[in-house]
Amino acid sequence: MIDQIIEFNKSFVASKSYEKYLTSKYPDKKLAVLSCMDTRLTELLPAALGLKNGDAKIIKNAGGLVISPFDSAMRSLIVAIYELGVEEIMVVAHSHCGACHMSYEHFHHEMIARGVKEETLDTIRKCGVDLNHWLEGFKDTPESVRKTVVTIKTHPLVPADIVVRGFIIDSETGELEEIE
Repeated sequence: MIDQIIEFNKSFVASKSYEKYLTSKYPDKKLAVLSCMDTRLTELLPAALGLKNGDAKIIKNAGGLVISPFDSAMRSLIVAIYELGVEEIMVVAHSHCGACHMSYEHFHHEMIARGVKEETLDTIRKCGVDLNHWLEGFKDTPESVRKTVVTIKTHPLVPADIVVRGFIIDSETGELEEIE
């Protein structure tokens, strides 16, 4: 698949198809969106939000979560605020998310089946990584959104004037529901 993508890329560049996507690194709408990496949202999310290339910084991970005040999602938001002029943040989870009910227990069995040694997992734990927490999903999507919004709003490096709001998008229709 990657070889096919590389071949496509050569023709994309040669035909200058990139020209319609040219923009600066600064989001025109001063907006960042934290959302899930779900494939259903690849085109649906920006379309349903009315966003075009250059409008917003879109940060995606499994579940659209900030799982730690100093994880990569939070780091990206901090950079977006201080370096790129972001003034508003939308946390957008979605219906029927695979991260809902995700657990380390499930991953543990899959890892062992794919050749990861129990000793490797023990070494990771000894380095201070809580695999149960790190690979845990959530049980309640609205509560997960609330928790992520609060984590961002109360982060010591996020200025008080940054607007942070949470939503759940229907992964079929694109309809947004705001979570208070």
